[in-house]
This record gives sequence, C-alpha cells and structure tokens, in this order.
Amino acid sequence: MNRSRQTMAWAVAGLLVAVTAHAARIGDLTETTVVEQVRRFFEFRDASLLYGLVGSMLLGISCGLLGSFIVVRRLALMGDALSHAVLPGVALGFLWTMTKNPVAIFVGAILAGLLGSLAISVIKQTTKLKEDTALGLVLASFFAVGICLLTMIQRLPTGQKSGLDKFLFGQAAAIGQADLVLMGVVTAVVIGAVIVCYKEFLITSFDHDFALASGFPAQVIHYALMLLLTFSIVIALQAVGVVLVSAMLITPAAAAYLLTDRLHRMLLLAAAFGMLAGAAGAFLSFLGSNLPTGPFMVLSASAVCALAFLFSPRHGVIVRWWRQRSRSARMERENTLKAIYQVLETRQEQQGRAGPVLDFATTGVSVLEIAERRREPLEEAALRCADLARHRLVSRDQETIYLTPDGLLRACEVVRNHRLWELFLTNEAHFASDHVHDDAEKIEHVLGQEIVAQLEQRLQFPRLDPHGRPIPSAHDLAQVGGAPVRAEASEGYGRRR
Repeated sequence: MNRSRQTMAWAVAGLLVAVTAHAARIGDLTETTVVEQVRRFFEFRDASLLYGLVGSMLLGISCGLLGSFIVVRRLALMGDALSHAVLPGVALGFLWTMTKNPVAIFVGAILAGLLGSLAISVIKQTTKLKEDTALGLVLASFFAVGICLLTMIQRLPTGQKSGLDKFLFGQAAAIGQADLVLMGVVTAVVIGAVIVCYKEFLITSFDHDFALASGFPAQVIHYALMLLLTFSIVIALQAVGVVLVSAMLITPAAAAYLLTDRLHRMLLLAAAFGMLAGAAGAFLSFLGSNLPTGPFMVLSASAVCALAFLFSPRHGVIVRWWRQRSRSARMERENTLKAIYQVLETRQEQQGRAGPVLDFATTGVSVLEIAERRREPLEEAALRCADLARHRLVSRDQETIYLTPDGLLRACEVVRNHRLWELFLTNEAHFASDHVHDDAEKIEHVLGQEIVAQLEQRLQFPRLDPHGRPIPSAHDLAQVGGAPVRAEASEGYGRRR
C-alpha cells in the first residue's frame, strides 16, 4: 500500500474512532493542508471537533464569569489552589467505579475541592499564617496526593487505559457526549446563580464589612462562590488540565477588568473572552496535527489580555503613552501661543497704548521674538511655530507669525486661566505673589470653563492679576470668538469698566 492510501486509511479509521473514543487531539485525524483543515473546521462534520469546540466555549463562559469575582476579590491564587486540590477527587472518582464515569469523577472532584477550600479557611482562622501561605500549602499537598493516586491507578491492570493522565494537561478531543452534557448543566447553573445572586456577589466582593453590617450571610455566599468555582474547574480539567485551568479563570477576567469599571460589563466581557479563547483554541489546534487544544486556549486568552493591556481606552499602556504625548504636545502649543500673546502685550505697553485684544490678530511677531520670550534656540522656536501652523492656530508671512482667530482665542483662554489662578492663590490661599507662577503654569492647561467662571465670580470679575497685568475677560473671549456676548459676560465686563 503506497503512502497516499495509507493516509486515507488512517483518516477513515480516525473518523470512526472519533465517534466513540475520540482522537488524542482535535486536529490529528488526518494529514491535510491548512486550507482543507480550515474548511473542515467550519463544516463541523467531525464529532470530536464539535464536542471539543462546544465544550471549550462552555467552560470559557463559566470560567469567565466566576473568574471575574475571583479577580475583584483578589483571590487569583484560589483558582490555582482549587484546580490542584480537585486532582485527588478525580482519582478517587475513578477508583469508585473503575471507569472514567463523568458523574463519579465530578462528584469526587467537587468533594475534594470543597475539602481544599475548607482546609484553607481552617488554616487561616486557627493559625497566624496568611491566606497566600494557606493556599500554597493546600495546593502543594492536595496535588501531591493526586499525583500519588494517579501513579497507583496507572499500575492497575486497566490503569493505562483510564485516560486520567489527560487531566494533568487537558485533552479537548477526549470530551464525549456525557462530558458535554455535564458541562452544559454546570454552565447553566453558573449563569443562573450569577443572575439570581448578582447583588449578593457584588456587595460581598467589594465591601465585605458592609455586607455583614447589612445582614448578608457573607460567609455562606463566599462558600457558595467557591462551590461554583469548583464546578467550573472540574469541567475545565478535561479541556485544559490542572496545570492551565487557573489561566482560563484569571486571564479572560483580567482582560475584562482592564476594559471596564462596571462589574456587570466585566462579567459579559469575561464570558465573551472565555468563549473566544475556547473557540480560538479549538480552531488553532485543528489546523495542525497533534496540536494541544488547552495551551492554545490559554494563549488565545493571553493574546486578548495583552491587547487589553496595550490598547485599553483607560488603562492601556500604548493609549496612555499616546494620551500623555498628545497632552504634552498640546501644552507646548498653548505655551507658545501664550508667549506670542505676551510679546504682543509687551509691545503695546512699550508703545504706551492698551488696545483691545482683537488687535493681536492683525499684529505679527517674529520667530526670534518668540524664541527670546521662551528662552529657547531659534530652531526650536521655528519648529513650534510650524506645529502651530499645522493646527491652524497661526498663519505665516515669510518670517512673521500671525495668530488666527482660533489661536488668539486659545491664547486668551490660557492667559486668563493663568492670571486668574495666580490671583486666586494670592487672595484666597495667601500665597506670596512671587510664589504663584510655577503652580499657575501647570493648572492653566487643565482648568475648565465652569471652574474659570466660578473663579472669576468669586474674585468679583478682577481686572488685573497680582503683578498688575490685565486679565482677559469673558467679554474679550466672546469678541475674539465671534460669539454673542452672554449676560454674565457683559455684567462682568461692566464691573471691570
């Protein structure tokens, strides 16, 4: 028989075995091209693929939901400890029936998980050891017992065929119909419990003392959450194994935590990310031969978490870097506009006249004057003027710089913020007039219109700052912006006059 016929024969045999015993991996049934594997994946004709895909997505939902509560409670190590603690229960469940019965293994694992959770609480309450130490003790002890029991089972006459070794590293392709039914039931129970007891989980997760004072059975709720967590861990063992199940609990929830500050949104995002990781793990492992599903699920979840870490709207590293960079560039532009305003203002004073602010739009300054005002090299000042021109805040006529209406308006706003804050610190906080400039240099860029209006009203619409320089009024800003003068602006302008 040539190689092509051998390959076809093994493929047919693999498909037949998949319906009953399933393959070692989702994607090792045939040796085909990547394109053919992609087509076969989306046709969903392989029983092992369908069971593995649906099972992976179900455990992604349950792990994402419960992992969210674990993350906000800062009990990330608890999931790792319980995942290792259930291993003896898996072995005892097999010894109970001497078969890989999903119900027997589920019951044994649940009992072992509850025993591990109880052991952690007893160690915390009866000794001086901290919670992380108790978690480490239970994790190591129960895992060691589980390994010993698995070794004993392997030495039994039927031990090599038990398949319990797959619980260490997972085997999504070994998920059968009975396993899938169990996963569906557990996922439904988890979803129902989260919906029904959402308020209780929310309060006890964020404020344990308030929950106790309000009459909530916080300890009962905690153990109920640990029971549900044990359920999810047990159904996840088949796909990702003891070693990686904690990653499926923590990683989708951590990604969701970086994207929102609301728990209900975090739950939805974590469940969606868990489903996505499960589907992606099944897909990627199906593309090649003998590729494990569990590690690909964890890598997919880690990729989502990495994207959230980098590009989260509020907490993303790259987004924060870009926001800080944009803020720094904006502040530099505003400082340059303020320097142009001050050059024009000084020129008016030297000429012995004090014209309206609108005159600044028709009077130009040189790059050299800006450089001298800002005390920086001429080349750097030229670059700053070019940046202002790109943002249409100034116009250029050879070497002369003119403020555009938008540029003049923003310059007036910055100068107004600066001088009002200086006056506020001098009059209200009793700072010396020569100690307020540096603080005003920072606050001038972040003061909003409402705060500025309150400052102006509290200072009774001042005309001059502590150094005797005129403060642009709301009336001046309205004229520069070309907007109708509001009543409060006219009133304040009248008081100044």
